[in-house]
Amino acid sequence: MLARYFPYGDLRRQRGAAPATALLLAGCHALAWLFLRLEQPGWRLVREQLEVWFPHLNRQRPRPGDPLRYLIQGAWLLLVAPWPARRHWLFRTGWRRLTALYGRLATAVRLRMAALPTPAAGHPLRRGGRHWWHGLPPWVLPWLYGVMGVLAVLLAGLCVTQPFSYAGQLLFVLLLWGMAMLVRHLPGRFPTLLMIVLSTLISCRYLWWRYSSTLNWNSALDLTLGLILLAAETFSWLLLVLGYVQTCWPLRRKPAPLPGDSRRWPRVDVMIPTYNEPLAVVRTTVYAALGLDWPGDKLRIHILDDGRREEFRRFAAEVGVGYITRPDNRHAKAGNLNHALGCTDGELVAIFDCDHVPVRSFLQLTVGWFLRDPRLALVQTPHHFLSPDPFERNLGLFRRAPNEGELFYGLVQDGNDMWNATFFCGSCAVLRRTALEEVGGVAVETVTEDAHTALRMHRRGWNSAYIRIPQAAGLATESLSAHVGQRIRWARGMAQIFRIDNPLLGRGLGLFQRLCYANAMLHFLAGLPRLVFLLAPLAFLLLHSYIIYAPAWMIVLYVLPHMIHSSLTSARMQGQYRRTFWGEVYETVLAWYIARPTTVALFNPSKGKFNVTAKGGLMAHNQFDWMIARPYLVLAALNLLGLGFAVWRFYSGPQNEQGTVLLASLWVLYNLLIIGAAMAIAAEVKQVRQSHRVQIRLPAGIKLASGHLYPGVLLDYSDGGVAVELPPSLLLPVGSAVSLLLYRGEQEFQFPGVVSRERGGVAGISLGSLSRQQKIDFVQCTFARADAWLNWLDDRGPERPLQSFMAMIRVGGQGYCRLYQFMPPWLHLLLSPPLRLCTWLGSYLPRWPVPSSSTSSRGSHS
Repeated sequence: MLARYFPYGDLRRQRGAAPATALLLAGCHALAWLFLRLEQPGWRLVREQLEVWFPHLNRQRPRPGDPLRYLIQGAWLLLVAPWPARRHWLFRTGWRRLTALYGRLATAVRLRMAALPTPAAGHPLRRGGRHWWHGLPPWVLPWLYGVMGVLAVLLAGLCVTQPFSYAGQLLFVLLLWGMAMLVRHLPGRFPTLLMIVLSTLISCRYLWWRYSSTLNWNSALDLTLGLILLAAETFSWLLLVLGYVQTCWPLRRKPAPLPGDSRRWPRVDVMIPTYNEPLAVVRTTVYAALGLDWPGDKLRIHILDDGRREEFRRFAAEVGVGYITRPDNRHAKAGNLNHALGCTDGELVAIFDCDHVPVRSFLQLTVGWFLRDPRLALVQTPHHFLSPDPFERNLGLFRRAPNEGELFYGLVQDGNDMWNATFFCGSCAVLRRTALEEVGGVAVETVTEDAHTALRMHRRGWNSAYIRIPQAAGLATESLSAHVGQRIRWARGMAQIFRIDNPLLGRGLGLFQRLCYANAMLHFLAGLPRLVFLLAPLAFLLLHSYIIYAPAWMIVLYVLPHMIHSSLTSARMQGQYRRTFWGEVYETVLAWYIARPTTVALFNPSKGKFNVTAKGGLMAHNQFDWMIARPYLVLAALNLLGLGFAVWRFYSGPQNEQGTVLLASLWVLYNLLIIGAAMAIAAEVKQVRQSHRVQIRLPAGIKLASGHLYPGVLLDYSDGGVAVELPPSLLLPVGSAVSLLLYRGEQEFQFPGVVSRERGGVAGISLGSLSRQQKIDFVQCTFARADAWLNWLDDRGPERPLQSFMAMIRVGGQGYCRLYQFMPPWLHLLLSPPLRLCTWLGSYLPRWPVPSSSTSSRGSHS
C-alpha cells in the first residue's frame, strides 16, 4: 500500500517533493513502531526509504540523540538539499544550450569563410597572381610586423599596469574569465595560445600589483617577510611563463621511414650499463634486446658491468652478447659508458638502463631520422614504467591517473622538440657516435650526465629529436625514500649544470633552447619557494605581519584570477598528462629534500656524488615512513598552530582584520590539504610481488596433455606466469600441466606451464620450467611486442579542475587518517577522546541522500 503513495526510489526524480516526502517518511517511521507489524512489506519499504534519506542513522541501534539528528537532517533536506541539485541541473542545461549555440555560430562562420572566393589575379588584393605585399620593398614587412608587435606590447602593458577600482578590477577579471571559459573547449591550437595570453596577462597584472601596491615599507618585519614571499611568487611566475613558452606548440614528431635496402642501415651498438642490480632484472632487458628487428650483422649488444660479477660474464657468454667491464668505477654510469665507447665502433649507440626492456621496433622507429638529418645527434623516446611508482601504489592510482613523469615525457619533451632542445634522459635513446666524440663523450662533471651531454651537443650545433611513442618499459622506484633519493640526485645535477655550464650564458644555443634548458634547471630549484608558500600565512597568524599589505577584497580580486587562469590553462595544456593540483603535491613531497642540495650545488658544484636508484625491491607489510614524513609532520603542526591562532584573532582581534584572518585561514587549510596528501604518500603499501604483472588483452591458447587445443585471451603476464581467460566449458584442475600458446607476428610459440589457480573462468599459469630459448621467446612475445606500451597514449578524458580539487580533498583527508592509523598506541589513547568527541559532533551533521539499488529497483517497479 505504501508503495502507491511513496514511489520515490530513483533520487533523480525527486526534486521539489523529495524533502517533504522524507519528512513524511520519518513520521511514518515513528508511527510504524507503534502500529505496524515489523515483518510486513510496508514496514520494510519505510526502512529502505529511510536508509536513502537518513544514511548516517543506524536503525538497528537507536541512540538518544537520534530524534535531534532526524530533525536536523529533515530540516536540511527541506530547506537546502533540493536547491543545489536544481542549480546544477539549470546550470548544465543553460551551459549545454550556450555551447550548442556557440558551436552553431562557429560552424556557420567557418562555412562562410570557406565559401568566400579566392582573390583572383585581378583582385585589388592581388596583382598578377601575387598577394599585395609581394610588390613592397623587402624592408616594409619587418617594419610592419615590428609596429604591430610594439602596439601589442603597449596594449598588454596598459592592461597590466592600469590601476582599477574594485568595480573596475572585477569587471576586467570577469571579462577575461569569460573569454577563457568560452574558448577552453574549442579544438585547435589557437584557443590554447589565447588562453596562454590571457593567463600571462592576468598573472603579470597580479605581479605588478604585488610589486607596486602590497609592500609595507613602514615595518621592517613586514617588508622582510613580504619580500621573501614576493621573491617566491616571482620565481613561480617565471616558471609559469617559461613553461608556457616551452610547451605551447608540441611538435608531435612522427618516425622517419628507413631505406628499403637494409645494407644502407647503420651499425648499432646496444649498451646496457649495470652496477649492483640483480641478474633477474638485467636478464629480461637482454632477452628483449636480442629480438630487436635489425640485421644481425649490424647489431651488437653489450652488458656494461661495473660490478665485475662472474655470473654476468657467464650469462653474456651463454646468450651470445658482449660483456665489457673496467678496473675502476670512476664517474659511475658516465664513466662506464665512456669506457664502452672506446671498446666499440658502431655508427650509432643505443642506451638502455638495465631495467628498461626495449620493444622489437625500437631501432626501426628511431634510426630513420639519423639518415634524414646528418646533423642529428640524439633521438630520445619516453621512459615508460610497467610498475607503479610510490605515488601510484600508495594512493591506488596506478593506470587510473597520470603519474609524475607523464607530463615530462608526454608534453615537455614534445615542446622541447619544437625548439630543437630535446633532453637526453640517460636511457631509451639513440645517439650518434661522432657527436658524442666531438663533445668528449658523456659528461662527467655533474651527476646528471645525460642532460649535460645533450646541452654540450646542442652548443656544438647538433640537432635532437623526440618520438613520443613508448618503445621500452622499466621499473619505477619501489619506495618513497628511493624516489626522493633519485629526485635529489636529479635536482643536484641540474643545479650543478646551471652553475658551471649555464645555458643562459655562452655560445651555441638559440634563444628558445636557452629558455627550455633554463626552465628545466630552475624547476629543481623550487624547493625553497614551495616551503615559503607552506609557511607564508603563519607570518600574519603567528607574528601579525602583513606580508601582503592590501585590503582582503582586493587580494581576492587579484589572487583568485591568477590562480583560476593558470589552472584553466594548465588543464587545457596538461590535462592528459597531469591532473590539476597534483604538481603542488609532487613539489611538496620533494621541497624539503631538494632545497638544501640545490642550494649547496649552486655555491659548491663539485659537492655530491652519483647514487644508483634501487629497483626490484619488496615491501613485506604496510608501513609509514616516519623518516621521510618528518618534515610534513612539522609543517602540518605549524599550520595547525596557525589555524588555532586564526580562531583567536578572529574573535579577539580588530573587526577590520577579520577578512584577512579568513583569507589566511583558507590558505592554511589549503596547505594542510596538500601536506595531508604528502603524508598519504608516505604511508607505504606492501609490495610482495617480485614480478610485476602487465595488464593486456591478447589472443592466446591452451594445449592440454591430451593434445586438445582451446582458444583463450591473455589477461596479464609477468616473467613468472600469466593469467588466461578460458572458455566456460573448460575447467582446469590446479596442478595440471598445460602448454601456453602465444604469437609473435605469424609465428606460434609453446611454453610449458602448470595451472596454479583457477577462478571464474580465468586460469593462472606458472611458467617456472622454461629453457633459455623459451624464456627469450616468451619475453619477445610479451614485453618486447611492438604494441606492448601503446596504451600509454590513451586519452583519459578532459581534465576537470574542480573534480581534481575534490579528489585532492579526499586524498588529503586520507593522509591524516593513515597517519592516525600508524601512530604509537600511547598517542591513540591520547587522541582518542577528542576524536570521539569530533565523531559524535559530526554525527549530527546532515548528509546528502544516497540511493540504494534495492530502493531504486522497487521504485521503478511500483
